[in-house]
Amino acid sequence: MPSFAAPLRDHRFCLYELFDFETHRALPGFEELSRDVVDQVLEQAAKFTEHVVFPLNRNADEQGCTLKDGVVTTPKGFRQAYRDLCDGGWTALTCEPQDGGQGLPHMINVLFEEMLGGACLSFGLFPGLTRGAYVAIAQHGSAEQRATYAPKLASGEWTGAMCLTEAHCGTDLGLLRTAATPAGKGSFALTGTKIFISAGEHDVAENIIYLVLARLPDAPKGTKGISLFVVPKVMEDGTRNSVSCSALERKMGIHGCPTCVMNFDGATGWLVGAPHQGLKAMFAMMNAERLAVGVQGLAVAEASYQNAVAYARERLQGRAPRGAINGDKPADPIIVHPDVRRMLMTQKALIEGCRMLALDAAHYLDVSERHAEAAERQRAETMVALLTPVVKAFLTDTGSEVANLGMQVLGGHGFIRDNGQEQLVRDARITQIYEGTNGVQAMDFLGRKVLMDGGAGLELFLDRVESAAAGSTSNSGLAPFAGPVADALMLVRSATTALRDRAATNPEEIGAAATDFLQLFALTAVGHYWHLAARAALPKSNEDFYRAKLATAQFYISRILPQTRALHGAIMAGAASVMELDAALF
Repeated sequence: MPSFAAPLRDHRFCLYELFDFETHRALPGFEELSRDVVDQVLEQAAKFTEHVVFPLNRNADEQGCTLKDGVVTTPKGFRQAYRDLCDGGWTALTCEPQDGGQGLPHMINVLFEEMLGGACLSFGLFPGLTRGAYVAIAQHGSAEQRATYAPKLASGEWTGAMCLTEAHCGTDLGLLRTAATPAGKGSFALTGTKIFISAGEHDVAENIIYLVLARLPDAPKGTKGISLFVVPKVMEDGTRNSVSCSALERKMGIHGCPTCVMNFDGATGWLVGAPHQGLKAMFAMMNAERLAVGVQGLAVAEASYQNAVAYARERLQGRAPRGAINGDKPADPIIVHPDVRRMLMTQKALIEGCRMLALDAAHYLDVSERHAEAAERQRAETMVALLTPVVKAFLTDTGSEVANLGMQVLGGHGFIRDNGQEQLVRDARITQIYEGTNGVQAMDFLGRKVLMDGGAGLELFLDRVESAAAGSTSNSGLAPFAGPVADALMLVRSATTALRDRAATNPEEIGAAATDFLQLFALTAVGHYWHLAARAALPKSNEDFYRAKLATAQFYISRILPQTRALHGAIMAGAASVMELDAALF
């Protein structure tokens, strides 16, 4: 049977030894956040996710959600677990104290969300979406809207849902048709149908707050004519608003979270922010969700790895290449076989590297919101913008890859339902699609974050990588980690220069190279974090944890980072081979 344990030891390593959380808590608002408090939060989070949430996972997948007479029922145990989540204050970790939140760092919330998603991804979507709705209203809502909605979202008493997609438009929101017409007293009547709405209707909370993109009567065409509206499921007087769920999607995974078709039939809503500026406000929620979805990929990967390791230690099959390990048994555990170890080491190196990447993005998010100096806030905001599409795309691609490796370690036993690996493969797959497909993330990263602004954010990051690598070249213990990272860094810069030149005359170059370029950057960035991890671990290499950290770093540098050379070669080949074939010949 599958199991799950929060990886607290690695969480603490990242916080205290890699990213110097002691310095981080000097940010305004974090001064009283002692290590004892942080450790207690993490330990209680582990207990909650392991003992309350994880037991829901298997049944949630098998039972799923049901829709009857417009009412959606979630799997057995979800309602009580959600009440426990709210009672424990877990929905309010990063919300502002003025809204009843705890004001904790995003770095802590990332670790909690990883635990939550590793225990049961579909359950974790409810508070994740609610936090995104809180962010959008807190940042862009009026004072009255914030007072009405933010405290209820922070407490989890009400949940949030984002309503963007329509049947005829997904990524191209400029095509949406949902209409909003003035209805008096500052309200609007919204009419239209939205699809793929996660947690759009359910029974875990008494109210749902929808953030809906729609068009005003005088709206210009395209994305410049989109406005954002807040639409409650239940009105202030307790009556039901004119919004309903007409269907649940039959889907591959995350069965415990309903994915709904939502109909707005003249539903009452209120404008959030300025008219025709809805995308700006919605992207506050969207970017929060993109970071959260990246962490979902990491979470599923961690769960898969834990179960793959446990199986590999117990499953007896064949003999070790150098001779029998267990002479008193008919076979050795499969963890002795090099190819099984290759898969496990790949899982471990990618998971721990991605955790570092996610935490670095969260570190910059905290700095962008709280640093006393405006220049530092702006610098950190630039880094958050750079890293957000990378976290979303790379961590979810990795999550799917690692889950598939976990299934492969178990072989036929991974393919059947009893051992949980096939559920993780199915659950992980959506993370590469929702909140903007990974191809879209890659084009945003290369087209906007790297090329459009002259690459300011990219250079900030690469300068940091270069400085760290240069500082280790004279250290015989660290040079084997720093040197390959410096080489990969040069590939990123070479590809950036070539793409900037080519895109000036051929716009297809960006789309053709975007996915490879994001992967090239991400692998280099994770190599940088592994260099930093090796630097932290080397002085303590006589202890098992740090010896494992160094061995994993060496595996990443020698077996995974070299993929950057192939990616660079593909990028330099240009767009011609991608675009040459006529559409009719596919």
